[in-house]
Amino acid sequence: MTIEQCISRAWMVVLLSAACGGGDKADDSDTSGGESTSGGESTGDEAVTTGEPPGSTSDDPGTSSGGSSSGGEDGPEKPAAYEKWLKVELPGTVCGNNSQYKFFINYKEGAKDLMIMLEPGGACWDFDGCSGKTDLGAANPDGIMDNHMNAAGTAANISPLIRRDLGAPTADWNLVYMPYCTGDVHTGNNVIKYKDPKGQEPDLEFHHAGHTNSVAVADYLAKQFPATDRLFVTGCSAGGAGSLINYYFFRNTIDAQRGYMMDDSGPIFPSDGYSMPLHTKIRSSWNVDSIFAELPPEYPIADDFGVLNRHLADIFPDDRLSTVFFQRDYNYSRYSYENFYPDANAKDDIMSYWASDTKQLVNLYKTRDNLGYYLPYWRKLNTSHCVSIVNYDETDIEELGMDLGDYIDELFDDNVPVGRYMESVQPDEDV
Repeated sequence: MTIEQCISRAWMVVLLSAACGGGDKADDSDTSGGESTSGGESTGDEAVTTGEPPGSTSDDPGTSSGGSSSGGEDGPEKPAAYEKWLKVELPGTVCGNNSQYKFFINYKEGAKDLMIMLEPGGACWDFDGCSGKTDLGAANPDGIMDNHMNAAGTAANISPLIRRDLGAPTADWNLVYMPYCTGDVHTGNNVIKYKDPKGQEPDLEFHHAGHTNSVAVADYLAKQFPATDRLFVTGCSAGGAGSLINYYFFRNTIDAQRGYMMDDSGPIFPSDGYSMPLHTKIRSSWNVDSIFAELPPEYPIADDFGVLNRHLADIFPDDRLSTVFFQRDYNYSRYSYENFYPDANAKDDIMSYWASDTKQLVNLYKTRDNLGYYLPYWRKLNTSHCVSIVNYDETDIEELGMDLGDYIDELFDDNVPVGRYMESVQPDEDV
């Protein structure tokens, strides 16, 4: 079995049964080094109170993290290693179960470009979803493993964009990977107690802390990478939605000359379409109004979440912003509609809602020159969910002779307009 097949199989489990988690729990022998327990949760004895924790390698078994120098207020810390995944823990950042949040940096010596990739893994807004009792739940309900970025695991190989050996345009960039464990598309700002609808289990206290985590990461990266040329924020599914919703905070915090964004398969549709019930639900569960209030006051978000797309284009008019997804995505669409239209939630129903919301988003994007999209029709892998995972096979738009790799190359080309491409309906596919 090839590594692509292994990754594909593993990520279909993560993306389709998100509550199973995205870490590599079966490989506890691959320790992360440093002062953490082997492959497990933090011991609680780690020095994480200063806001400047040492980096520890996540793919060198038994290797000590060493002493990374602390730049304090004077500059960035020196990384413990280059081209290895280094774990970072920041005080005040937590997962849904209130365990320590962890993210990872892979430094490239001399690089001036920075990619931030946000992890996929579903979403939750009730007891069953946040406790991992349903397939429409959220990843990593038990927190992030120290060996989450094990070199042979799924997270470190999720996309060609995160690997240095596949010739991606980001191969020589500094890379940041943000795992997902808050059930809120990296976006929530709420501690809430969910009640068991069956009345059999105690209340579940859940920390939708994605926003706090993202802001803390942005602050840390601003110090670590003070002279960034190109900043690219991306992710798929929950990570795609999170890349768009958090783009303002990353872009406004990190000093970068140029900005790019690719929301893969986490579209923020206009709220006056079929996504309205979902938007209403997460508005209360995740307390998203408190996050929108942090945007500049001249860019309010009231009843329509979709306006965020246009706001970002206007706030950063020179940045190149894009959304990509399959027109037959049968994963994110299920999260968007299945529980909210119980009397009409067969696949044909869900796909019709998705098509209608897609049409609205396309029309919205056409109002701004720096908003682009790439919308192929279907591929068998992962029920057409997430265009940028594993490889770019079957991501092509045949009538244009291009695939996602071509689109990403074009996205980084500042000399051409931001592309908008939508494949025609393919009646012989997804039947």
